[in-house]
Parts: sequence; structure tokens; C-alpha cells
Amino acid sequence: MKKLKIVHIASEVAPFSKTGGLADVARSLPKALSRLGHEVRIITPLYGKVIDKKKYNLKKIFSEVEVFLNSKESVKVNYWQGYAMEGLPIYFIENTKYFSKHKDIYGSGRENARFLIFNVASLKLISLLKFEADIVHCHDWQTGLIPFYLKTDFRYSKTLKQAKTVYTIHNLIFQFGQNWWQVPAEKKDYGRKRLPHISDENIEYINFAKRGILSADIINTVSEQYRDEIMTKKFGQDLHRILKNRDQRLFGIINGIDYNTYNPDNDDKIFKNYNHTNLELKSLNKEYLQDQNNLPINANIPVLCTTSRVTFQKGFDLILKIIEPLLKLDIQIIIMGDGDKNYLKPLRKIARHNPKKLVLMPFKQDKETLLYAGSDIFLLPSNHEPCGINQLIAMRYGCIPVVREVGGLYDTVDNYSPATKKGTGFTFTDNNPFMFFRAIVRALEAEKNKKAWHNLISRAMRRSNSWEIPAKKYVELYKKVLKS
Repeated sequence: MKKLKIVHIASEVAPFSKTGGLADVARSLPKALSRLGHEVRIITPLYGKVIDKKKYNLKKIFSEVEVFLNSKESVKVNYWQGYAMEGLPIYFIENTKYFSKHKDIYGSGRENARFLIFNVASLKLISLLKFEADIVHCHDWQTGLIPFYLKTDFRYSKTLKQAKTVYTIHNLIFQFGQNWWQVPAEKKDYGRKRLPHISDENIEYINFAKRGILSADIINTVSEQYRDEIMTKKFGQDLHRILKNRDQRLFGIINGIDYNTYNPDNDDKIFKNYNHTNLELKSLNKEYLQDQNNLPINANIPVLCTTSRVTFQKGFDLILKIIEPLLKLDIQIIIMGDGDKNYLKPLRKIARHNPKKLVLMPFKQDKETLLYAGSDIFLLPSNHEPCGINQLIAMRYGCIPVVREVGGLYDTVDNYSPATKKGTGFTFTDNNPFMFFRAIVRALEAEKNKKAWHNLISRAMRRSNSWEIPAKKYVELYKKVLKS
């Protein structure tokens, strides 16, 4: 097998910076490709108030490099190097004005300007490194101009002249630095005209995702079902027509999770380690979780959890509609996440009236796996879900998912049947609170049969959701684009 030279470019990479599943993919997929023997590099911004240079032992490799954005504008950047793992370099682009002023990764008000600089500076770095990439893999809208630049401003680059681009859509709802549906018709970007200067306010209306889709050699999504969905008006976020026009270059590959990072057998963030052969130890995590959250300690009370962003996308409209009748059942619920105050405010009010049954807490990465280890059932009733990482981690820890059959949830969770004793979770189809409630009740009824539930947990934990198979599928995708 020919060793490929691959560059992954992403706006966040765990553990250095993270707001969601993108950061996990941008860390784990390059690692899996590196383990397969390919020569891999990662490039990401250096968020000055987020990333600790000393903690990660970062070294400055290029200083005050002038990056030309167009014929009139340029910025100066520094480049730093660290390692995602042994043999896998990760490079950071530093510019104090654009990446070091805020504690939050996003939300500056000038997102397009920031990430345009990141795109150009990333391509400049590849040239400085003289890394003759076969594949430049661009992750989500923040990197959407890279395929465009490689066909325009950088088309004569000696280092990049052979490079092919793969543009991965992690979530099509995010297309550039503001909500696409709020842009006035006269400001809408159709993806063909020249880019405005960075000082021009019209730069903030450029649709990075659209340009990535139009210019990339290959486009892919993070599940097979989502690939089909985004070519429809319902899920296509107003880009379904151009996606349909490029359907021969549009593929779906389901995400995985890093089994070294997420492993209940050696996870030091949970109370008691366990695996599918000694599931009785999982109950000790449940007792600990109940105690830590001031809930009645009772192994016979099912604990339900959710760890996603508190947003409409993740189905919190459904959760809010059923939460009060759900709390009338003999259960406990823990919701860990940040997000939309329109959901959080009423949930906090309900939690105040039910302190022994409902707990709300902000997202804490170091507490995430304990929640899966200590809970029985995981809820993710998403309205749309490109892939979803949370349900994969939940199953890894024996926390049985209840999910809606959309996107990657459809691809990764098999509906449980008591008759056949097959399946790995409980699913429902429509955006309907009654159907969601019924799926939860099905799970609670199944949990009463301890032997069958034990087997269900064991089956879910043994399901292969590692990055090994997806990484090999990406290699095949890279080969396909190189042949074309």
C-alpha cells in the first residue's frame, strides 16, 4: 500500500481545543491514519487564551511570517509545533489579534475574517514545511475556502500542485460565521465571485461551506444516512441543490471513537473500572454518581442522562415537552450541557421543584465518562444528527441509547427487540413527543428484565465503533480522489 501524505485542517482539535465532536474527529482520525502507516499532519489555530503552550510543550518553528491574503492585504503569523501522539505533528497558527483575544473559540463577530486568515495561513505553512501533500482534508465550514484557494490563488504552488482536497461536512447547519438563514437575499453568496478584502464588511457574508462544496475534489459527510438526507430540502439547509448536483462526488463515512481515550476498563475519570465481562462493577459507578449529585442512592432506580449541547438540533424541544410526565416515573435524570437559555431556564425551574429526580449541570469534559458509566440510559432525540459521537461513547460504557432515527443515529443504533433479543438501543422515527416517551418507556420496561438487560449492555459494549474501520474507508476515499 502506497504511503499517503495527508494534511488535516480543523478549527478545533482535542484535547487542545474543543467545543464538540469535530474536535474528537480531528484528533482521532489522523491518529488512526497514522497508525495505518500514512504520513499525517494536523493544522489548527492557536487560541491564546485556551491552549497552554507550556502544558503541551509547543515549540515555535516560524516567526513573523507574512501571509498575503490578496494583492493589497497581508497579516503576520507565528507557527508552533506540538504532537498529537508520537510521530504525528500538530501545527498551530498564532495571530494575537484574530485568535488570542477571547476565551471562547467562536463568537468574535468577525468569524469569516478570522478563518479566511486561518485558511490562507494553513496553505502557506504546508509550503513552508515543503510537505508535498497528496490529500488536504478540510473539516467543516471553517476550512471551506481551502479547496477554493487551491483552485485559484495557490494553483501554481510547487508544493501543493498535486494535492487533492476532501471537504468533510460535520454539520451543514453551520456554513459560515453567522446563521445562513438570517442573511438578506441581496447579501447572499452564490459562491462564484471574487472574495472581498478582509477589511470589507461583506467578507462576513461569504459562505465558506458552499464554496467548499463547489470546489472540493471529494465531499463527504460523517454518516451514510446524513449523506442521503442533506440532498433533500428538509435537511439540506438550502444547499441541497448543489449537493445533488455533485452527488457523484458525495460520500458518507460514519465516525468512530478513539478506543484508547474511551475505555471503561482503564478510564481514570470513572469511579470503578469495568468491562463487558464484569458488569456488576458498573453499578458502583452508579452509586457514586448518585451520591455526587445528591440523588437517592438506589441501584434499582434507572438513571437517565444526556450530555449533548442544549439546543433544538439535539431534540431539547422534545425533552422539555415530556420532562414533567417523565419525572412522575420512578427514575432519575441528569442533564449535562450548555446552550440555549430558552431550554435551560425552564429545565432549571423544573429541577428546583424535583431536586431528588432531576439534576442540571454545565458540560465538564472530565465528568463526561463518569456520567455514561453511572447511568443506565442515554437520551439523544435529535431533530437532525450528522453522526453523533455521544451515543457511541455511551454504548462503549454500557449506557443504552434512546435516539431518533436520523443521520448517524440511524446508522449506529439498532432498535432492540425483546422477541429476537437483538439490537443495541431504542429508536423512534418522528419528531413527536409521544413517540419519544414511548421509546423511553420501552427501555425502562426492558431494564426490568435484568438478564436480558445485562445481555443488551454487553452487546452494546462489544459493538465495534472504533476508528479502525472508518480510517480504512477514508484511505479508500483518498485513493478514489487521487485516481480521478
